[in-house]
This record gives sequence, structure tokens and C-alpha cells, in this order.
Amino acid sequence: MKELADIGLIGLAVMGENLVLNMESKGFKVAVFNRTVSKVDKFINGRGAGKNFIGAHSVEELVKSLKRPRKVMMLVKAGDAVDSFIEQIIPHLEPGDIIIDGGNTHFPDTNRRTKYVESKGFLYIGTGVSGGEEGALLGPSIMPGGSNAAWEQVKPIFQAISAKVDDGSPCCEWVGENGAGHFVKMVHNGIEYGDMQLITEAYQIMKDYLGMSYDEMHDVFKDWNETELDSYLIEITRDILGFRDEDGEPIVEKILDKAGQKGTGKWTGIAALELGIPLTLIGEAVFSRCLSAIKDERVEASKILSGPVPKFEGDKKAFINDIKNALYASKIVSYAQGYALMSAAAKEYGWDLNYGGIALMWRGGCIIRSVFLAKIKEAFDNNPNLKNLLLDPFFKETIEGAQASWRRVSAAAITNGIPVPALTTALAYFDGYRSERLPANLLQAQRDYFGAHMYERVDKPRGEFFHTNWTGRGGDTASSTYIV
Repeated sequence: MKELADIGLIGLAVMGENLVLNMESKGFKVAVFNRTVSKVDKFINGRGAGKNFIGAHSVEELVKSLKRPRKVMMLVKAGDAVDSFIEQIIPHLEPGDIIIDGGNTHFPDTNRRTKYVESKGFLYIGTGVSGGEEGALLGPSIMPGGSNAAWEQVKPIFQAISAKVDDGSPCCEWVGENGAGHFVKMVHNGIEYGDMQLITEAYQIMKDYLGMSYDEMHDVFKDWNETELDSYLIEITRDILGFRDEDGEPIVEKILDKAGQKGTGKWTGIAALELGIPLTLIGEAVFSRCLSAIKDERVEASKILSGPVPKFEGDKKAFINDIKNALYASKIVSYAQGYALMSAAAKEYGWDLNYGGIALMWRGGCIIRSVFLAKIKEAFDNNPNLKNLLLDPFFKETIEGAQASWRRVSAAAITNGIPVPALTTALAYFDGYRSERLPANLLQAQRDYFGAHMYERVDKPRGEFFHTNWTGRGGDTASSTYIV
């Protein structure tokens, strides 16, 4: 009798193909299927030749080739394709079998699908998988959530194929019920947007304000990658800045300044708005990509609108150090906001998130992996109920130590007309968060003036609301108090 596979995978695109090669290399037998069936044969006779794979030419054949409880993983485009495959898989399952979605799915869809699949007597996992092509092959960060009963069945496979940190701990642990895994992956991607935007702003300051060459910038990022900024994104930025085209010129100079996006950053911003969390840095990172996308309009505007010509005077080496400190401080704010969003979501959806464990999952394999994440894990290990990363002693001391540099860089960029929306909004968040009193008292007065929305008073107990007849023409009737 033919040996059955440990797990099946649908979708042999870049991520799927590399992930199954990873699984097979760890000793698992894997069945594979692709909607374009010719890709199955190409893989089995190509990269999968001589390895422990089963090629299936239909969903039914795939499911029949699996050990019980069957584990069917999908790595297909988010949206209708996932629902379509779920409907194709279900007729061939038995109670207790597991469907796994490893794509970049929006977490509300995973909430819905978990409930639906469980109603049919099966189990469902929605898992974030981060690390790109290389991570999928060598060890990604994996963030599973969904049906709790499914975890023990997939844990040996997921933790075997995931990245490992220095002590051997896998960058994979159960996140929570329903869409918790995909929510955490979404926040990961949002932070990724923020980190990338911050790095590009540092690059633009060095290039346009300090007038640095690509070789000089390459050396700076190389040095930074040996410091507290050590991370995958700093590492690849170092490599990109040192890469030359066939004519010897920096290839990055020839790339059109029009950024793309797949939507996970936007989803993060929308979730923050819905939960009332000030996710300002990630929001700016998303909008910066949107601004870059109107390239033709910007070219036209550049011929009409003018601003200052950047001119640097001073100690370049000292200012580069200021940029480094400003980048690090802003990065702390980005993670503080991301963790605040996860905390709010946990309360809203009833998830029991392990915040230190999430930092551990992000320590290796994923795009935002960095040494910095070890400090986040320590912060939550020391205080699992930490309200904001900025309140942790290490991050408080670090961000206050970077504050002078942060302000110098922001002021210089603004004065010289260099757009740094992520750096400056991070600083504005820090200043707002540390402010005992904000001008929202005037804002509430305005709302009460034009809409009778009422306000609380500092000299009265919280929870009591008041309305003022500002014009003398209004009555005593006030609008109901509610918060969107």
C-alpha cells in the first residue's frame, strides 16, 4: 500500500513551492496540488524530483493521499479562491480533519471561515506565514490561530519548519482563536510598512540633505547593522545601496519611485480606526505609498510648487548618528502602536494573546526580524500587563536618550523641505502620549458649540456630561453621548 502523506498543500506558487520543500527537508511526506495541474508535474519532475512528495491531480486525490486526521493547507490568493477551495475540500473530509489557510487573509474572513468549517464538523486554522521566498524555504515565522483543537495536530510540522532563535526556540506558537493568527500577521505587516518607510526617510535625508554617495550610505547601513538597529531590513538596505547595475551605476537610482502595496498595511490602519487606536506611524507609511503612487501628478507639481533647497552645515558624522537615534526612537513608537492595537483587538475579540511570545515569533524568519524584538519579549516577560512599550524602563530610557537627536533630525528635515512623515508623526505621538493635557478640551467645546455633543469637566466626577448654551439662542437639549 502506498505510504500516505503527513500534510497536503494546495498552491505551488513561490511561497507554496518553497514551503513544501522546507517540510520535506524536515522529514515530512507532502502531497501537493495546484489548480493549474501542469505545475504539479513540473514540480514533481523538477525541484521535487527524487524527494518525498506525492503529486495530486485533483483535490479529491490530494485528500485521499493524506494520513488521518487529514491536514490540507492552502497557499492561494486571499479572497474568493480560499472560499472556493474550502468548498472543494469539505466533501472529502471526515470529522476532525483540518483545513489550513496560510495566505495573507484579512482576519474577519478567518473569523467567518473558522465558524463555518467548525459547523461542518471539521477544524480550521488561519495562519500568518512571514519571511518571503527565502523564509518559506529555510524557516519562516508562523502565526497560527483558529480552532484550538487543531493546534496539537499541526504543531510538530509547523514548529519543525519554522525559523529558530539562538536558543533553538521555534518562531511559531499558537496565537489564539478564530482570526487571531491572521490579525497578528496583519499587524506584523503594518509594522513592516512602518519600518520600511522610516528607513527610506533616513536614506533620503542622507542623500538629499547630507549629499552622501551610495557607497557612503552603504557603509552607514553596514555599520548600523552591527548596532541595536541590527535587522533584516537594515541588512537588505545595506545590500541594495551597494548593488550596481551593468553600467556600474547604483541600480536603486534607476528604480521608479512608485511604491506598490497588497493591502495588509491598509487593513492595519482600518482596524486601528475601528478600535480607536492611534496607529499614526503605520498610517503615514501607508499614505506615503499612496503619495508615491501619484508619480505623474508629483512630476507636474514639482514644476509649479517650490520649497527650500536642502543645505547642510555642520558635523556630518554627528548628524548621521542623530539619524540613527531618530530611526531607532521612531521604530520603538511603531512597535508600541502595533502592540497597543493587538491589545485592543484581544479585548474586543476575546483573544488571550501572549505578547512576549509574539515578539519571539518575530525574532526570526520574518521580514521585521531584529535583535530589537528580544527587548520587547523581555518587557512583556517582566510585565505581562504592560499598557504601552514606552512605559517599560528600557524603552523609556532609550527613547528619552534619543530624544534630542530625534528633534534635531525632524527640525532639519522640515526646515530643508525633506518629507519625513513617519519620523515626525512618531515624534508627535511621543509628545502627545507624554502630555498630561492635550487641546482636546477646546475640541470638545467646539463639538458642544455646533452639535450639543456635551463634555466632561475637570472639576466634576468623570462620567458626568454637561452642555453649554454658547450663543444664548440654544436650548437645554443636548445630543446623546456616544463614541464611534
